[in-house]
Amino acid sequence: MALAVAVAAMPILSGCGVSAKGDFDRGKQLFAAKCAQCHALRDAGSTIQIGPNLDAAFGQARAAGMDPETIAGVVKAQVENPRPSTPNPSVSMPSDLLSGTDLDDVASYIGEVAGNPKFKGPQLPNLPGAQVFSQNGCASCHTMQASGASGTVGPDLDQVIGTVMQTQGGKDDLKAPAGIKQAIVAPDKTIAPGFPKGVMPPTFGESISPQDLSALVKFLQMCHGKGADTKPCQPASTGSSK
Repeated sequence: MALAVAVAAMPILSGCGVSAKGDFDRGKQLFAAKCAQCHALRDAGSTIQIGPNLDAAFGQARAAGMDPETIAGVVKAQVENPRPSTPNPSVSMPSDLLSGTDLDDVASYIGEVAGNPKFKGPQLPNLPGAQVFSQNGCASCHTMQASGASGTVGPDLDQVIGTVMQTQGGKDDLKAPAGIKQAIVAPDKTIAPGFPKGVMPPTFGESISPQDLSALVKFLQMCHGKGADTKPCQPASTGSSK
């Protein structure tokens, strides 16, 4: 309940907490690198809820009139003074997660998008693997046009999937399903030039079921390098059909 209590207590601090408006794009990139592994946020395409869902945490307050600067102030205070999370009371944010300009940028980004209906987030194709892609936070770190993902923490999947990539350890065949699977479950064995080891979690082989992993590999093979309006990789329709 820590975040909900903090939000409820903030009206008296309206407009306070962030000294200057942070950089939106940089804040989005830092959120993908530092926060998306634990927090759901629609605009970032992250769905993991080890910590609070930020859209749910701030949506009601925003609808009631809380401004982005105040939401940013709540975020900044929570990062500077982390408390146990609501879904998992035994889990708390690291005390040194973000500071200085980095914290201002992330707080301002969250203040602008969390619970804001104007930000729809990535629009996913109607394919099982696309849901796996979203549920495991892939959009937070990777660019893939068909899924509306624009993360830059990891390689651009539109560029590397379907190629034989020269990596730090040699050559990896990302044309074949086996090569794509290895890049997911053993990421430090497939490091693209310009990217460091130890960024992508090495646990997807355990956290993603074999069936979902196969669906994810198929989705990546089928939809890499294609626009979001390309069949069968276009987003699922939300309207009725006759």
